[in-house]
Amino acid sequence: MGAATGQPDTVVLVHGLWMTPRSWEGWIAHYEAQGCTVLAPAYPGFDIEVEALRENPQVIADLTVPETVDHLAKVIESVETPPIIVGHSFGGTLTQLLLARGLGSAGVVIDSAPTEGVRVNPLSQAKSLFPALKNPANRRRAVGFTSEQFHYAFTNTLTAEESRAVWERYAIAAPGSWVWEYGLFANFKPGHQATWVDYTADRAPLLFVAGEKDHIMPPAVNRSNAKHYRRSPALTEYRELPGRDHWACAAPGWQDVADLSLRWALEHARTDQPWTVV
Repeated sequence: MGAATGQPDTVVLVHGLWMTPRSWEGWIAHYEAQGCTVLAPAYPGFDIEVEALRENPQVIADLTVPETVDHLAKVIESVETPPIIVGHSFGGTLTQLLLARGLGSAGVVIDSAPTEGVRVNPLSQAKSLFPALKNPANRRRAVGFTSEQFHYAFTNTLTAEESRAVWERYAIAAPGSWVWEYGLFANFKPGHQATWVDYTADRAPLLFVAGEKDHIMPPAVNRSNAKHYRRSPALTEYRELPGRDHWACAAPGWQDVADLSLRWALEHARTDQPWTVV
């Protein structure tokens, strides 16, 4: 098909680690009710139910970042008009990588994991990631959280009972290699890693949204990530939401986060770039 431009009418939701597209179920219905077409692609091999992934974690352990970015890029390139891309947690990292490829009309990253070069590592982040980092053998495994670990890392503003219900419905393991290669130790490796972006390049506008109470990806990480783009000609903005933890997808008041994300993206979306639909 040929080139297309215009106001975006599609939102692509990119989930993070320890999650699947099920984590976006509220956002999908919320955006569709506002007339949007919504796509929530799974990572390669993750297009099965949460319960099935828990039974077969090897597909999680074997997954790589490059194949995931390529997979998501194909989904985005199939959309007739450049879509809005919204990513949560490591989905925020993936969103930045997708924007760096020239994809999307605007991006919003919520409680984003960092791209390469962000060296801010608060203690709460180290504590949250410790279950995956405590054993080097986890590099080759799918690594999950216990309900207590999940409560600290993701849902620390909820009660233990509320958090356990979230954990039971949504949580899966994550690729240990991703946590090791792109977590606290990523910046100590020589050369560029799979999460490197050119911070000086032009791209679609990008909004960072951080939760004040987030333990696993605290505001300091997101502020630092946003500041890395200061030499880019593209618009980059940062917002911090009081009282919110990492569970922005469905914690009470999540509709406010969803509305902020969509409103900002529609206001700032780039609509004049050529777009080749595959």
